[in-house]
Amino acid sequence: MPHESTAVEAQALSIFTPVNLILLSLAVYIIYSRLRPAPPSNIKHDAPRVFRTFTPKTLSPYNGTESPSVYLAVEGRVFDVTAGKSFYGPGGPYSNFAGRDASRGLAKNSFDEEMLTPLDKPIDKLEDLTDEEKESLAGWASHFEGKYLLVGRLVEKGSKEAEEAKDE
Repeated sequence: MPHESTAVEAQALSIFTPVNLILLSLAVYIIYSRLRPAPPSNIKHDAPRVFRTFTPKTLSPYNGTESPSVYLAVEGRVFDVTAGKSFYGPGGPYSNFAGRDASRGLAKNSFDEEMLTPLDKPIDKLEDLTDEEKESLAGWASHFEGKYLLVGRLVEKGSKEAEEAKDE
């Protein structure tokens, strides 16, 4: 009998039990999966954007329906807000600003169509804004500067800048 107990003890002390082999295999797999090189990403890169000059008419196609990109202007600066298409694109709460100068509407915190200057009229100079509205507009401008890519500037049709942009 003493011989049988040492065989059982030797078998119980063996580290090569099925459970240990499974745990060892799992640990090796986890270490391998953490250390292996990552596969190359298939991220589609957008075409490079060139800073350009827009008039109200040339900005209007960038509304998310005529073009996949969504741009809007704030205080003469044009921002690519395509990343926020759910807000600024078709069906979004700010969709009427897409492809337009949104300055007056943002200053007055109004999304009404009458806040937009017609495309065939001069750019709104915003001279009648109150101090509170100017402050609101400055806050919106700061928001866009911090979140979206500046892609151009908005100028009057027929201005020197617009004519120079046509020549390029």
